[in-house]
Amino acid sequence: MANIIPMVNRTRFLTLVFSFLLLSTLSCSHKENRTESSEQDDLVLSEPVERDFQQIKESGILRMITHYSTNTYFLNQGIEAGFEYDLVKEFANEHDLAVEVVIVGANENPFELLNSGAGDVIAANYTVTPERSKIAEFTRLYNLVDQMIVYSSDITNPPATLEELARRKIPVHVQENSSYHTQLKTLQAAGIQLNIIPFTDALDTETALMQVSNGTFMATVSDDNIFHATNRYLGGLHAGPVIAESDSIAWAVRKNAPELTNHMNRFLFKHFRIEEGRETPKRSAFLNILRKKYFVSTQQIAGHQISDWNHQSLGMISPYDELVKSVADSVGIDWLMLTSIIAQESGFDPGSKSWAGAVGLMQVMPQFVETPYEQLYDPMNNILQGARIIKQHMDHYDYMDESNQLAFALATYNVGMGHMADARRIAIDQNKNPNDWEHVSDSLVKLMQRRFYKDARYGYARGIEPVRYVEEISNRYRTYQSVIALAEEQQRAGYVNLMMHGFIQTP
Repeated sequence: MANIIPMVNRTRFLTLVFSFLLLSTLSCSHKENRTESSEQDDLVLSEPVERDFQQIKESGILRMITHYSTNTYFLNQGIEAGFEYDLVKEFANEHDLAVEVVIVGANENPFELLNSGAGDVIAANYTVTPERSKIAEFTRLYNLVDQMIVYSSDITNPPATLEELARRKIPVHVQENSSYHTQLKTLQAAGIQLNIIPFTDALDTETALMQVSNGTFMATVSDDNIFHATNRYLGGLHAGPVIAESDSIAWAVRKNAPELTNHMNRFLFKHFRIEEGRETPKRSAFLNILRKKYFVSTQQIAGHQISDWNHQSLGMISPYDELVKSVADSVGIDWLMLTSIIAQESGFDPGSKSWAGAVGLMQVMPQFVETPYEQLYDPMNNILQGARIIKQHMDHYDYMDESNQLAFALATYNVGMGHMADARRIAIDQNKNPNDWEHVSDSLVKLMQRRFYKDARYGYARGIEPVRYVEEISNRYRTYQSVIALAEEQQRAGYVNLMMHGFIQTP
């Protein structure tokens, strides 16, 4: 069974972008590359847990706290993407770690999630500020951004200066208590009497720009890279004067995690540094590719035409949601877990085929099913056969608790019953519990060592692969749950759909 198959070609991406933007409105604290969260002077955080780089290595998982946004982290037809995600993933890969994404929900504070141990790093393109530096440690910077006014194209002769903007009393809508709001208030205190209209709705930068684009807002504030990226697919925007220059963007970690900070600093130094005598920062080829992919190139967002495929659900995860739900319901397993398996196996590419001959969305081995080979490329047939196999494995381990049952079933789907039996025998030989995934996962890794696999019935196994397989599917499953929760919260708030240029809100 193949572990990770290259991602399916991105199609219909623009439609997804607007769904993502809709979901991102729930994130009360997100702002890409700016302090867009409410910053309260009296915020009391819990003491940071003891979890530094060594503990992270032992767990095998780096937990990334971020916001659901097209510039930080999002799902592209079920596949994880986003500038921040790709950058953190590169760091994790260098240290042989899996990445678990922790999405900041409504009324959650990312710094509390960090201190509590729910996550290990805030990677949300946050600006380094004195307030934040009091409660978290920041890494080296990896970007510099300017903060700017953005006008609606409906404005005739948009003001070129802040003074003119103030004289014309054009309302500037900005989230209350955000750093955008703070900067505008600072300008007011300096004598530039801007017409600031704060809003308390949890609109992120991209969504606020949409309101400007469709004429709901006359002006707002954005970082320059978000503006340029958004303007490529949205239109209807006009660049205004800069109100803050060269803000430093960095990751935030717990203050008692110096080892993690040091490792991240060494990583970021390879990709971004400011050298004396250079007007622009020096970026690595990898970082330049990411910047082009998410902030410069039009292909990532606007390079595909919108087809007649229409999202009927705010909780859309992949192009196969309804099909997966139907199959999962008939077989009796969780549809989001099944979706996560498909993402891991094929990247939602129904035509994929592994080197071992596994085919289709769930990389089904033809010799293990009765379905004719060609029919396994049909999404319905493939998902059904794969789901049945997963359910058989779950039934095989039905005497275990739910968590272990699922982990064992997933590992078996990946590595096979024989290697799983060998791993459980190793656990028994070491006086460990063969029904505990933590113990058996350790035994699977041991099957890569000759002194263990030479006596195993099924021989050598690259045991690290099923261990990562289980971790990555489980992590993605939890992320999918968070996305669905955000969508349901949005529905309760009254936003039922997101059209080409903004919201439709129910009365």
